[in-house]
Amino acid sequence: MNIHIFPDYHALSSQASSLIISELKLKPNLLLCTATGNSPTLAYQHLAEAYQQQQEIFSELRIIKLDEWGGVSMDNPQSCEAYLRKYILTPLHISPNRYLGFDSKAESPEKECDRINQLLVQQGSIDVCVLGLGINGHIAFNEPATNLEPYAHVAKLSSESMQHSMSIAINEQISYGLTLGMANILQSKLILILVSGEVKREIAQKFLSGKITTDLPASLLWLHHNTICLIDEAALGRKCQNR
Repeated sequence: MNIHIFPDYHALSSQASSLIISELKLKPNLLLCTATGNSPTLAYQHLAEAYQQQQEIFSELRIIKLDEWGGVSMDNPQSCEAYLRKYILTPLHISPNRYLGFDSKAESPEKECDRINQLLVQQGSIDVCVLGLGINGHIAFNEPATNLEPYAHVAKLSSESMQHSMSIAINEQISYGLTLGMANILQSKLILILVSGEVKREIAQKFLSGKITTDLPASLLWLHHNTICLIDEAALGRKCQNR
């Protein structure tokens, strides 16, 4: 794992967007997996700014949603869908045929996960996967457990996930999570994990220890051949040289 340390969230976000753009220039129809939440928001805003200057490089970009709150209306302002529309799909003018996403209100959540898995088989592996680090070490809705699911699946949400700022603000019953699995994620060609803020300091220390356990799903990223961890000094707890 390549670890890069930044003085603050702004510098971290700028580098994240630069890395995505660099990959996009190499592969115009790149498949980008997009996490939601506070960690990637500013990076996405930088992408939107880049679009205003270089619209042509985004013309073939494909997006896949990392996860979604199950049972919540797609137009709920706190849904992952609404977040992606606001920060990615609308600003980057992603057409429907270039977007793969879980339907949070699917009649059969299990069949919806099967649909996403089949689409990934058809579309090919994720090129760049943007992740945040959950407060309990989860990745998407791959929660700490004895066993982790490899592919897109219906997830039982942890108490930590239910205390996420997005879930607290949702005025609907959240029944479950819809999420890509660890194999979907680990098959990505490049993984960017963004870790920012003092609130992530304790879990960041555990993650950066390099010890691999399903009790901290993010630790499996140490097994990946091309993961870049972008972390700021607030989350690290100290100033440190990049390595």
